[in-house]
Amino acid sequence: MPEFPIRKIAVLTEEIVHDGGPAVNVPRRRAAAMALVRNPFAGRYVEDLQSAMEDLKPLGLILTDRLIAALGGDAHVIDGYGKGAIVGSAGELEHGALWHVPGGYAMRERLGEAKAIVPSAKKVGGFGARLDVPIGHINASYVRSHFDAMEVGIADGPRSDEILFCLVMTCGPRIHNRMGGLEVRDIKAWDGQR
Repeated sequence: MPEFPIRKIAVLTEEIVHDGGPAVNVPRRRAAAMALVRNPFAGRYVEDLQSAMEDLKPLGLILTDRLIAALGGDAHVIDGYGKGAIVGSAGELEHGALWHVPGGYAMRERLGEAKAIVPSAKKVGGFGARLDVPIGHINASYVRSHFDAMEVGIADGPRSDEILFCLVMTCGPRIHNRMGGLEVRDIKAWDGQR
């Protein structure tokens, strides 16, 4: 079984009070939990990668738990999420795709009734690379008020033989949301879309 030793974990939190308009009484909160891990596939082509997703499941749970704690400990107030990966230059994009199941399902498990697909981004990048992790509502992909992205990165990674795996969670819609569309209170289908 492949191993993904952790070199570093970082958690970033934000409280957004306004975005150019009037200040709000309750800030929107966003948080990202990131881990730099060694890439066991760096520098070589490996045909069967899927089994390695199982090895990353504990990391997904660790980062999810860190996010929930960073956002106050109450998973019920979290209503947005996303995930991403930056693969170091000795790896390939498919190594970042290993995060789909362990990252997404960890958040859905801890958040309980989350129905929507977890938005995702991945790329191959050099030392200090940044990634815009897309964010969507946890229960309905068409809720426009929660369309967002959070830029993430760690200054000293990923090294060429590493992967930066990231999870993002949010509490509340964009501060000055006024683009219409499906409102949270109008979610009806509970199919992850509408």
